[in-house]
Amino acid sequence: MALQAVEVEKKYDVGHDAEVPSLAEIPGVVRVGEPHVDTLEAVYFDTASHTLASRDITLRRRTGGVDAGWHLKLTVEGPRSGDGSGGSGSEPQRRRELHAPLGQPGVVPDSLLAHVLAYLRGEDAAPVVRLKTQRTTYALYGADGVHLADLADDRVSAELLGAAGGAGAAVGDAAAPEGEARTRQWREWELELVHGSPELFPAAEEILAAAGALPAKHGSKLAKVLALPARESGAAAGPKSPGIKGPVSDLLTAYLAEQISEILAHDPGIRLEEPEAVHDLRSATRRARSALQAYRRFYNALAVRHLGAELKWLGRVLGVPRDAEVMLDRLRAHTAELPPVLASAVKDRLEDDLGASRDAAHRKLQMAMVSARYFQLLDGLEAFLDNPPVRPGAAAPARKAAVKLVAKAAKRLERAARTARRTHRGAEHETALHQVRKDAKRLRHVAESVEPVHGKHATKIAKAARRQQQILGDFHDSVVARDLLAKLAAAPDLPEAVASAYVTLHTRQVQLAAEAEAEYRKEQKKSRKFLRGTVI
Repeated sequence: MALQAVEVEKKYDVGHDAEVPSLAEIPGVVRVGEPHVDTLEAVYFDTASHTLASRDITLRRRTGGVDAGWHLKLTVEGPRSGDGSGGSGSEPQRRRELHAPLGQPGVVPDSLLAHVLAYLRGEDAAPVVRLKTQRTTYALYGADGVHLADLADDRVSAELLGAAGGAGAAVGDAAAPEGEARTRQWREWELELVHGSPELFPAAEEILAAAGALPAKHGSKLAKVLALPARESGAAAGPKSPGIKGPVSDLLTAYLAEQISEILAHDPGIRLEEPEAVHDLRSATRRARSALQAYRRFYNALAVRHLGAELKWLGRVLGVPRDAEVMLDRLRAHTAELPPVLASAVKDRLEDDLGASRDAAHRKLQMAMVSARYFQLLDGLEAFLDNPPVRPGAAAPARKAAVKLVAKAAKRLERAARTARRTHRGAEHETALHQVRKDAKRLRHVAESVEPVHGKHATKIAKAARRQQQILGDFHDSVVARDLLAKLAAAPDLPEAVASAYVTLHTRQVQLAAEAEAEYRKEQKKSRKFLRGTVI
């Protein structure tokens, strides 16, 4: 597993002849340590089209210094968020940095590669830049000897490698002779917090500026040497916040952007088999699909249908291992209520019966996550976000259109509830309640999407829908567990004690389903009255 840290720093462009100022004059700095010199050499990896750099992601292998190894840097807020400044300007950068041992020079460690596969999307990361840095570090100390920050004075020599050399020759400084690698030299300062607070940055600003330092135009050395425009060297500009007077399309754009960010954020967790990653990515997938369905009349029908179908596919792939894990956890918990000797035997049997199918589902998910279909879905979502295929109606005022969207989802939920009330028991009734759950989920997601223009009212509706969804989720899990236990209990050659325990567990699920349904009836009556009175 890669080691992680969050770096908070600010970069400055500075002339070759500038003198490092008296850093002890910075308010809060009591002492400056003796300067320490390191020679660093780093090779940066990216695609020929600079896929990672365009998202303010840097992947490098560095030798020299105390942190030699592989480094991956990601913006804390998410690679598609931010103001497009690439870390330049008055605000310091906050980046998540992951480390891995040096390993082999040309082989990116799996622990880091997992974090960028969703951006590479089938392309290979190859060496694009080699940097040699002569770094002089000044440690800044505060009261009681606290190590506040480090000021790094970097003299950098950069060389474009491979395809980057050819691409880079068309931008930036004067082109090098054909066949000759482009090189650049510059000097920059980096002020990075260690144990100090962000207030140190404005405190240091005046002294550094007086020495000739200017806020850096690029967020990383890689972006600088590739000569990417500042608007591309940082995170892509996020969608503007929806306004009450803005178009209804802004609501979907903002909500969909959040879900895409969530999908990309949780993608590595699935590859690294982190707890809850499947659940979190599945939830984001469901939200995106719900929102597209709710807003579909404002967009090209074919585009919405295609994305909806692909999101449904991803949801199914995620759902199989997630549902298997939920079911196994549920039955483990209820097995613990059995007598100890019997509980142990049943637990082992459950692991044998369900564990294999869960593991197989996880393997299929891992394969899907490196498939062209998955990467094309990510491309499609971002293309929809960047160039929404809107219809004329998408220009309707957001606040007024949102009322109709929420009302439509609420009516859909009410119709499903009436259908469930007309059925009394059995599979038909259980299917009807499952539909209520799905429609409650859709209302919740639609209400969440209109919160920017309807605030607390929308939040209350989302919470009411969520309560129904959660209760009926428990009901559905009990029904599935009940049917599964009935099937397991009927297996041939099953030890009598285990079969008896399965029957006991089956009875428990029947009881839990009845309790959940009774709770739903109470909640539905309360929510029904609430939704009728407060739908926006």
